[in-house]
Amino acid sequence: MNDARKTHWEQVYANRDEDETSWFQPRPEISLALLEHIGEPRNAAVIDVGGGASRLVDHLIDQGWNRLSVLDIAANALDRARQRLGEKAGKIQWLEADLLEVDPGDSYRIWHDRAVFHFLTAPEDRARYLQRLEASLEPGGHLIIATFAPEGPESCSGLPVQRYSPEQLSQTLGDKFQLQETVTEEHHTPTGKNQSFIYCRFRYLP
Repeated sequence: MNDARKTHWEQVYANRDEDETSWFQPRPEISLALLEHIGEPRNAAVIDVGGGASRLVDHLIDQGWNRLSVLDIAANALDRARQRLGEKAGKIQWLEADLLEVDPGDSYRIWHDRAVFHFLTAPEDRARYLQRLEASLEPGGHLIIATFAPEGPESCSGLPVQRYSPEQLSQTLGDKFQLQETVTEEHHTPTGKNQSFIYCRFRYLP
C-alpha cells in the first residue's frame, strides 16, 4: 500500500468530522437515481470504490440491495461508516485497500466511484485503475463514475485533480465503456462553496 497516499487520507478523516468534508452528502441523490436507471435486481453485486464514510450504502441497504462492498484506503473512513451503521454494517463487505495496488477480489455487476478517479493525475495511475476495473467488472456490467467537471476545482483536500467533460472521460476509459447517461451537478460543500461535477453511466462491453 502506498504509505504517503494512505497517510494523507487517514489524516483527512482523523482531523474532520464526516459532515465537514467537502464531498459530504446526506443523501447522494444522483448516484441513487443512476443506480435505479440501470434496472439491475437488488441482489446484483455493487462496489463503491473510495466509498469511505459515504452514506450511499446506508440508502442502498434501506432499498434492499444485499451484495454491497465498500473499498477505501483509509481505515478511519471505514470505521466511521461501520459505527454509523451499527448492526447494518454486518451486511456490507468492507475492504481497506489501495485500489491501485490491490484487486478488489471479486466480480461486480456495478462499480460506483465518486471519490477516486479524478485524483489520478498520472497516466500510469489511470492505467492501473482501468486494469482493476476491467478485471473486476462483469461483462455487460455498469460503471457509474463522477469527476470534477472542466469548470470544477483544480484541487481537493490538498491534492491536484484531473477535470473531465463526459467526452474526455469516455475517451480516457476507452471503447469498452459505452456512455449511457450524463448528469451534471453543482455540489454545495459544507463551507458554502460550489463544485461542478459530472456523473457518467457507462455499460462495460469488452
